[in-house]
Amino acid sequence: MSQPIDIELFLMGVLTGSHSTRQRHLRQAKVIQVAISNRWHIDNPWAWQRKHLAWFLSQHLNQHAESTRYYYLLTTHLLTLRLGKSWEFKR
Repeated sequence: MSQPIDIELFLMGVLTGSHSTRQRHLRQAKVIQVAISNRWHIDNPWAWQRKHLAWFLSQHLNQHAESTRYYYLLTTHLLTLRLGKSWEFKR
């Protein structure tokens, strides 16, 4: 099995904000990557489809607080920007 893509390098071009904000996005992106990898065995963000991120937001986070889901939505938006897609997810 190949090594997963380093999510920090993947997001480097779109990460902005304070150090703590960037660290939060990286931490959350790693959680997203692991969840999608465990569910679909796809650890490469370039291979992700909209359904993978939609599943993460709607199913994987369904027991989390609204504020947590909002912060993951922001991270998902950064992943979408990096992938060059125009995917939108409802809040």
